[in-house]
Amino acid sequence: MNQPQNLSDLEARLQSLSASEGLALIAELFPGKVVFSTSLGQEDQVITQLIATHNMPIQIFSLDTGRLFPETLELLSRTESKFKTRIKVYFPETASVEKLVADIGINGFYESIENRKSCCFVRKVEPLKRALAGNTVWVTGLRAEQSANRSEMKRIEWDEANQIIKYNPLLDWTFDQTIAYIEEHRIPYNPLHDQGYISIGCAPCTRAILPGEDARAGRWWWEDSKKECGLHSK
Repeated sequence: MNQPQNLSDLEARLQSLSASEGLALIAELFPGKVVFSTSLGQEDQVITQLIATHNMPIQIFSLDTGRLFPETLELLSRTESKFKTRIKVYFPETASVEKLVADIGINGFYESIENRKSCCFVRKVEPLKRALAGNTVWVTGLRAEQSANRSEMKRIEWDEANQIIKYNPLLDWTFDQTIAYIEEHRIPYNPLHDQGYISIGCAPCTRAILPGEDARAGRWWWEDSKKECGLHSK
């Protein structure tokens, strides 16, 4: 797919719309070609609620890396039950995981950034590419205040790595706004959030953050890096 030329016009239209209205517009403009990736985080739960309650024709999918917290998988089940919807789950290729573990060991991602990125690629990036294949718009739960890298992103932009339009309907939402929405609408969320886990990924690569730490400080905490797995790198 070639990069569309009119994204700036679409960005202008979306500026005046709420997240729900924006999602509805995107679904209308690209029928049958819009997908939403959820990691079951707080922002993603908000978007799932918007899609499900308004019965929007947007496919919801998630990536099961094989190393997720039990609480995350339990939340997946509760979310499907709450919103009476089925979330399509993609898994890493078995042969790729077996080769990865043979090459770096079961927890070899602790040993270097290169090893960690290799693990992320096998368990997350490659399955994501399969999930996005054939679609035109990828909806995400990214917020600008989550990290320096994400603060540079636009509400709607071209994702060169995946050759797809990326739409971030909650980009300008604050953390407090997100939590207030979850509480108001009684949206199910991961209990680990109440234990200091703000950004939740794979269990071996996530810890609770300390008071005053950045929201993503608990991800790959042993690294001095941009705290990205490759899904949303600029």
